[in-house]
Amino acid sequence: MFWQKTLARPLKFSGIGLHGGRPVAVTIHPAQANQGLRFVRADLPGRPQILAHHSRVVDTTRATTLGENGCTLSTVEHLLAALRGLGVDNALIHVEGPEVPIMDGSAAPFARLLTETGLRSLPWPRAHLLIEQPVELRQGEQWMRVSPGEAKITYTIDFTHPLIRRQRFTAPMKPGIFCREIAPARTFGFLKEVEYLQAQGLALGGSLDNAVVLDDTGVLNPGGLRFPEECVRHKILDAFGDLALLGLPLLGRLEVSRGSHALHHKFLEALLAREDAWSLWVPTARERAARPRWAPAPLWEGVPA
Repeated sequence: MFWQKTLARPLKFSGIGLHGGRPVAVTIHPAQANQGLRFVRADLPGRPQILAHHSRVVDTTRATTLGENGCTLSTVEHLLAALRGLGVDNALIHVEGPEVPIMDGSAAPFARLLTETGLRSLPWPRAHLLIEQPVELRQGEQWMRVSPGEAKITYTIDFTHPLIRRQRFTAPMKPGIFCREIAPARTFGFLKEVEYLQAQGLALGGSLDNAVVLDDTGVLNPGGLRFPEECVRHKILDAFGDLALLGLPLLGRLEVSRGSHALHHKFLEALLAREDAWSLWVPTARERAARPRWAPAPLWEGVPA
């Protein structure tokens, strides 16, 4: 957990864009320490870059969209969740299109490809955002809170749909748990909403192959759900991706109720504005030898080195 990581070698894959419905190719290149996660619009003249950072968020409607100098890239959250969930700090992500491929609607394909590719440690310690005081943001029935403690996230959702209703799930921020319990959870939507979006020229790449679609009483996907509470697990996946825009791991206990991409982003802004509530922790040689009690030992356990 102490050393920054990048990919062991370049990784290439492709898939369909959710909204445009067109094929998109992606190549993730290893990067040096302290470069962070950077997207490159490889399909545009000059190959403009967009830093994966909360200050670059330009839209949170139905997905997280980043933008810089007039260039945008949408639907970045699932790939960012996989990168952060597996402990990748630095990478250059070339995307040949305006959106990251939706794959199967989850982060599992990304996590599997990253695991097969392997990671390598870089000779620079990883900084962490250590939570020292509680911070909370409330917007009507939505709220998000972080407090000192073990790095984990508890998410609650509440829908009137009979297959969802009230769901609550807790996931420690560990790569093994992320890959098994969170990454496979697919994005979900309601049939009427999907039909409306496609009539408006959106979600043209959406299908039962890359989303859980629900009608008034149940799920339309032939294979059903991957987990009984797949919907709330996917909300945790989205939170992982949006929290990756901090640019460093968060050491604290997160709780979210009825969250959204917009709430996640506004919470990051509120958290960083409370400079009395957190500190940057970069482990010294002594701390690396004797891990602090509050630093979760298995946070990045099991990541290929």
